[in-house]
Amino acid sequence: MKLYRTKTGIVIEKENKFYPVKEENWELFVNNDDLYVKLENLTQSLSPAGKELINEITAPMGSGQELWACGVTYLRSKVGRQEESKASGGADFYAKVYEAERPEVFFKSTAHRVVGEGAKVNIRKDSTWDVPEPELTLVVTSSGKIIGYTIGNDMSSRSIEGENPLYLPQAKTYDACAAIGPCIYVTEQPLDSSTMITLEISREDAVVFSDTIAISQMKRTPEELVGFVFRECSFPYGCLIMTGTGIVPGSDFTLRSGDIIKISIDHIGTLTNTVR
Repeated sequence: MKLYRTKTGIVIEKENKFYPVKEENWELFVNNDDLYVKLENLTQSLSPAGKELINEITAPMGSGQELWACGVTYLRSKVGRQEESKASGGADFYAKVYEAERPEVFFKSTAHRVVGEGAKVNIRKDSTWDVPEPELTLVVTSSGKIIGYTIGNDMSSRSIEGENPLYLPQAKTYDACAAIGPCIYVTEQPLDSSTMITLEISREDAVVFSDTIAISQMKRTPEELVGFVFRECSFPYGCLIMTGTGIVPGSDFTLRSGDIIKISIDHIGTLTNTVR
């Protein structure tokens, strides 16, 4: 099943039928270890309506929730980070964290700086090299249980991060620095390891970059990443966790204003955003 947050309320999609939910508080609604069962029961008692219910989708994240992110979880990411930080002497750090027991996890954003499906993402004016990072994003309850999945775009300034690893917060966190959506895919079973992530970037009606990777290429498990994020942090309304990217455009590519970014993940759908 899929769960949408819209400007007018919450909508469940099941077998191409759409069910409006009479519940206004998104955070309380999704912070439920038995969310799948809850949605199943609701679809039995609600009357379905048309697809027009999801015409105005917003990011599936409440104001009391936080978005965290994990880095260097794919080999391609490790190599990319080493390339960008070579001149600053930071390349060894990324090699070490890829092999270390402790993963790289960092705070990405509050809901205030996150946009949803169809909205515009931003690139920093003081950056010269910017890329989207397509990431499977976990939806986690306050108890630390993964109850769903969504698509994340971790917008990143590679020029700032490459200048010095200590500049990571500036490279990662700013207004419209992330997009998530279009929905939460709620399932009883974890996503299959063959699940594919696809990134496509278009400019002036032409595709200028595309690539695909399976989540089986991720070095760490989703449960492992959740465990580290939750070690000394509590989340009263749950949180969302980006699991890292395995698709990294080369050093000859940077985003431009007007570029269209499409990220697709099997079962979840497609997240589309335009660069401001």
